[in-house]
Amino acid sequence: MPPKVRRPRAEWQEQLAQGVRDVRAIPGLTEEQYERLEAVAKEYPFFTTPYYLSLIEEMDASDPMYIQQMPDAVEFEDSSFLEDDPLDEEDDMPVRHLTHRYPDRVLFVVTHTCAMYCRFCTRKRKVGKNPVPPPHELEAVFEYIREHPEIRDVLLSGGDPLTLTDNALEWIISNLYEIPHVELIRMGTKIPCVNPARITNELCEMLARYQPFYLNTHFNHPRELTPEAREACGRLVDHGIPVGCQTVLLRGVNDDPETMKQLMHELLKARVKPYYIYQADLVKGTDHFRTSVQKGLEIMEALQGHTTGFGVPQYIIDAPGGGGKIPVSPSRIVDLTDEKIVVRNYEGNEYEYPAAGYDAETVQDYFPAFNE
Repeated sequence: MPPKVRRPRAEWQEQLAQGVRDVRAIPGLTEEQYERLEAVAKEYPFFTTPYYLSLIEEMDASDPMYIQQMPDAVEFEDSSFLEDDPLDEEDDMPVRHLTHRYPDRVLFVVTHTCAMYCRFCTRKRKVGKNPVPPPHELEAVFEYIREHPEIRDVLLSGGDPLTLTDNALEWIISNLYEIPHVELIRMGTKIPCVNPARITNELCEMLARYQPFYLNTHFNHPRELTPEAREACGRLVDHGIPVGCQTVLLRGVNDDPETMKQLMHELLKARVKPYYIYQADLVKGTDHFRTSVQKGLEIMEALQGHTTGFGVPQYIIDAPGGGGKIPVSPSRIVDLTDEKIVVRNYEGNEYEYPAAGYDAETVQDYFPAFNE
């Protein structure tokens, strides 16, 4: 038999193959610090790409790129109310790898591997600790979806689905696409941020065959929108794949209004729609990233009315105990009665508006100015 030809790795695969797993690759630490970080990485794995590592400007906790990817002993210092699975994903899992919480949609975890292990990950209990699910377990997911015609929307998540090869990913997507009641497929991925070389023309052409297909990515700081990241997002959009962004509100990364506004502006320039700002989940090992909800509302006040309307995402709390995503916004309603609503605009000015459902005569009785 002729020798098997070994195909060279693609650039994105080289990023994964050369990824940094050893905390001793972090320069400038003492032996005691290395030992402490090794203990952290043993519990919560450490991995990052050479590309994303190169975005660090200062190798310490003052740098937003550093603290998102580097382990820290503070991950063992938690509040007592934090949990491994605060969203109760496991309780809503009828078959392995599938969470069915909302009536018409499901979350399908297709891998537990990422191109960078975020230190604030909501699935910190799993990521980097489990192998890619075997085909027979994924087949059980397809079968469950086939048997539940109420499911019209499937979100592929992980880990990061784009750590899989094009062939593996297409096998999953094509199986879902063939289920008659599945109307759309979505994907959550951080790859455009941490390994943008993965967004090849071949990948985009494959995804575009399964429309409607939506992709939400994950940028937390303006510095992450490098020329390479912008090109990756643009390539997806050019192939007809809408791209949104789910940002996490993180202490020391983006917890001030100007940084968040700049991030939203840079996303729009990259043709990425700001979708959500998440309040950090109550996950063990992440307490040092959490901000107050008041800080999130302050940021939303600084966005609403002060920048492009479709550049303002929803501020979301994913309710502990499996309550699902709940929008939270600054209170714009000053007073609400059967006759009127008094609302406050972005400048703090108040305005009256007649309550809906009243005829003109009733409105004039309550609001004489409307008849002048």
